[in-house]
Amino acid sequence: MLNTQPHLQACDDFYEALIAAHQGLSAPESHAMNARLVLLLANHIGDHAALLHALELARGTAPQGTAERQSITPVAPTHTAA
Repeated sequence: MLNTQPHLQACDDFYEALIAAHQGLSAPESHAMNARLVLLLANHIGDHAALLHALELARGTAPQGTAERQSITPVAPTHTAA
């Protein structure tokens, strides 16, 4: 089962580290880094059904009316890059 409830510790710190990791990269390099990160985390999770569910939620194609579909809402960053 995919956990869609807030679970990330120090989420602001992680977000800042993620943004910093992209500093100085071109758009293709940034996309490639994101792809590698997704694959690393997918390998860590390892549960095929959970990963497929995550893909559906991220794409917005999870079945209508599910609690997970309603709980995943993209949030725009509130800080500006330095």
